[in-house]
Amino acid sequence: MNTHAQRLTGETEATAPSRYTRTAITLHWLIALLIVGNVVLGLGAESLPDDWVRLAVDTHKSIGITVLGLALMRVLWRVSHKPPPLPREFPSWEKIAAHAAHFLLYLLMIALPLSGWLHDSAWKDAATHPMRLFDLFEWPRIGYIMNMAPALKETLHDRFGALHTWLGYALYALLAMHVGGALKHEWIDRKSVLKRMLP
Repeated sequence: MNTHAQRLTGETEATAPSRYTRTAITLHWLIALLIVGNVVLGLGAESLPDDWVRLAVDTHKSIGITVLGLALMRVLWRVSHKPPPLPREFPSWEKIAAHAAHFLLYLLMIALPLSGWLHDSAWKDAATHPMRLFDLFEWPRIGYIMNMAPALKETLHDRFGALHTWLGYALYALLAMHVGGALKHEWIDRKSVLKRMLP
């Protein structure tokens, strides 16, 4: 590498952020906490006493819609704010894998609550059971889905429900890989990427 290129590389590294912005960090951990809470609610609702089930399901829906909004904000923030680079020592394949995993995480954080919203909109009793966001105000269903013929709506309800379940499993697996990768870099490689996202 010639001197000019070395100088440019050095300037790029010097000006690159070493940490995520406060907004990105806040959105990251808030979304993470909400997703963990929703996993607990989604998997544990059926084991709750009967009078608690409806509250758990409604809270699960409200958190899902909130995650959808926050995930969209996170994507917009990521597009407009350059993230800190991965350590130079990381091999190319690992950097590519990390970027691909992040892309899939963003995709799932949007697709999962969206599939749940579609599933809820196709519920046969949606018209008589309004959805309220954290019991503060009514949240609209997707009118196009809600106004379909009952037979078609019931079929879509089942299909969107299955899609929501499988997207959930995909998100759990990807989150496990995401956390596992961060801990590997922290404890084994001794090249922390976690500190870039800590408050």
